[in-house]
Amino acid sequence: MTRPVPRPDDPDQLAFQSHRTLLFSVAYRILGSAADAEDAVQDAWLKWSAADRSQVADPKSYLSRIVSNLAVERLRSTRHRREAYVGPWLPEPILTGPDTADGVAAADSVSTALLVVLETLSPLERAVFVLKEVFAFGYAEIAQAVERSEPAVRQAAHRAREHVRARRPRFPADRARRREVTERFLAAATGGDLNTLMELLSPDVTVWTDGGGKVRQALKPVVGRQTVANWFAALGTATYQGVEPGAMRAELTTINGGPGVVFRGPDRVMATLTFDFDAEGLISTVHNVANPDKLRAVEDGTRYDLG
Repeated sequence: MTRPVPRPDDPDQLAFQSHRTLLFSVAYRILGSAADAEDAVQDAWLKWSAADRSQVADPKSYLSRIVSNLAVERLRSTRHRREAYVGPWLPEPILTGPDTADGVAAADSVSTALLVVLETLSPLERAVFVLKEVFAFGYAEIAQAVERSEPAVRQAAHRAREHVRARRPRFPADRARRREVTERFLAAATGGDLNTLMELLSPDVTVWTDGGGKVRQALKPVVGRQTVANWFAALGTATYQGVEPGAMRAELTTINGGPGVVFRGPDRVMATLTFDFDAEGLISTVHNVANPDKLRAVEDGTRYDLG
């Protein structure tokens, strides 16, 4: 995709670039897709280029309004594809930088767990929630951005807040504990250590797998400590997506603001794992994305700072 390249003598281009991280951050949280978010930012650039910028008093608000509208339109247009999706739909994972990981609120707002919950909101509720709860926009600004009345925005914000509060994980473990458990999980899974896996998993742990019909994955959630432990203990000995165990490597990294795992074959990224944790710091949910269409951002190695 062609991105705008600012010229040193063009303050309008530089103004756009100075807000580009914010625009992507807004679009990605609304859409749950890095590719779609990049497209929304590119479309925002085209609109910005064509606008009479002498009439723009606040470029940040103006650009945020544009990209929010574009993201909502794109989300509405893709809803039917997600409803017909093969197996569970999970957000596109992205590698995140230290600025996101170090900010607890920022990391939580881009976590796979929250993005999964946001997927159950309407496009309007999702945009309002992101702009209000993540970026602290005022109701009047949001109303202008989503082209609704302020009372309608307040109602949407209330519905979205209550919905998210009821469904998001309630017991976030501290970052050090999450990192430690993820490291131990990875070592146990690749080493076939069933006993350690059993120690790290909550009794009702659930694995959600997203292959999108492109690669073979479980079409229903895998539930229960023993079943999930057996499933992951086989990683070190089983062929996965046609790749022999010895030709596959796993690495610990930061995905969507928290510790995650990337599985690589000889010539491609094969899957990512991210985790939710319970009150005891045990793994309660595993999100496994293997759809190759959703692994391009990880394949590219781009790290996003979404704080």
